Amino acid sequence: MEKDRVKKYDFLVIGSGIAGMSFALKTAATGARVALVCKTTLEEANTALAQGGVASVTNLEVDDFSKHIHDTMVAGDWLSDPAAVEKVVTGAPEQIRQLLEWGVDFDRRDDGTFDLHREGGHSEFRILHHADNTGFEIQESLIKAVRNCPEIDIYENHFAIEIITQHHLGKVVTRRTPDITCYGAYVLTPDGTVDTFLSKITVMATGGVGAVYQTTTNPLVATGDGIAMVYRAKGNVKDMEFIQFHPTALFHPGDRPSFLITEAMRGYGAVLRNLRGEEFMHKYDPRLSLAPRDIVARAIDSEMKLHGDDHVYLDVTHKDPEETRRHFPNIYRHCLELGIDITKDYIPVAPAAHYLCGGIEVDLNGESSIRHLYALGECSRTGLHGGNRLASNSLIEAVVYADAAARHAAKEVEGITLRTDVPLWNDEGTRHPEEMVLITQSIKEVNQIMGTYVGIVRSNLRLDRAWNRLDILYEETERLFKCSKASREICELRNIINVGYLIMRQAKERHESRGLHYTVDYPPKN
Repeated sequence: MEKDRVKKYDFLVIGSGIAGMSFALKTAATGARVALVCKTTLEEANTALAQGGVASVTNLEVDDFSKHIHDTMVAGDWLSDPAAVEKVVTGAPEQIRQLLEWGVDFDRRDDGTFDLHREGGHSEFRILHHADNTGFEIQESLIKAVRNCPEIDIYENHFAIEIITQHHLGKVVTRRTPDITCYGAYVLTPDGTVDTFLSKITVMATGGVGAVYQTTTNPLVATGDGIAMVYRAKGNVKDMEFIQFHPTALFHPGDRPSFLITEAMRGYGAVLRNLRGEEFMHKYDPRLSLAPRDIVARAIDSEMKLHGDDHVYLDVTHKDPEETRRHFPNIYRHCLELGIDITKDYIPVAPAAHYLCGGIEVDLNGESSIRHLYALGECSRTGLHGGNRLASNSLIEAVVYADAAARHAAKEVEGITLRTDVPLWNDEGTRHPEEMVLITQSIKEVNQIMGTYVGIVRSNLRLDRAWNRLDILYEETERLFKCSKASREICELRNIINVGYLIMRQAKERHESRGLHYTVDYPPKN
């Protein structure tokens, strides 16, 4: 029976978005055995919600790599790693070809060329898309490829609790320990038992942290699991203060997650207005509604606070109705179901937590500070985004780094011996009758703390208040975890508390307003 609780693989991939699945497909192509662990189903991932598209230089008549690199550096407030930026931008066209081979259908013009969009911060039209649901199209194509790959074993509704390191072998591990090594992960199964997944190489592709906030465009599975696991294992985590709030989430009280109104709509010509119908972006930036997201989000936040409003409007009524319906069919249909005809009515919008620019620190191969552990996609900090992500750079980052990591890992795996002396998870503990009530209430408290004190505009006082309140929840949750039987609910609560702590701590450590981190105590110099 104990043997049944131990699974052995060459590669263990935790997470099933574009990063995890593309890595799995590329390593499986070498004949390796791959486990793909997904906490819900393959279909539920941030990738599927990415409406805008994928940024890549394809029209060489007007665009080139240097322009894309410059746009990325500007959006990132010059905090981006130039090597990471060059890697992604120059590697993008090849990975677009790979996506096409996997069956992704990008929209084209009548002459067969790509129908390119332009989004905020981009100097040229370079966004490949599939209507207004590009992420869903990519996700569906990858799912078909993964399900048809015999070398990949898919574990849906399995939840990774902790990665396995020397700590689980009885050794003391600190942040100064050289060569912390990952041997796999402990994974909670649908029947409530915890299996031991042993692997030569483990990949974190667990997505973002949006569910730490009450108002978010992310699926509610985005609880920062991979980042929290790596942090607890003493791995390096960086730039967590840079949380991108999407300026235009549909304002419809009670919705969680919030429905995203893609930035491509502003690129198409939509205009922001306050509740009095007045345009306001000219007061904040000469690029108006096409300014980078951090500027637009702060502008909207300022207008809302100035007038005591809970949202603003996005106006696309001046555009041709038929063209609008053709470009944004899903947004049109969703809003119409709520009684909003976007060709005639203003769209109520407000900022919502959307994307994490920091995460698990990795090198140009996608390797983390922990040996045999890679991190890809939104949970990773490659250095591409710096202080603020340029629109539509995330999906291409995921596939470029997945390709680099797969190439590097395929060479590394040959010299790694599978560690088999790993103890089973100690699943002693009980379920307390009040446990779910406490967990649900604690999650709401974390959401409230983060939204109130660690949002778009911050201050030392707000961060200190958040720190003190979160510390109480941390102590309560750790005591509950030690005496409880492992469950997804208690583990997710631990993870969002860990992630909230990291966002706050790294925000407190940055004594400047830069990129997405804006604090009234250190106002911008210019």
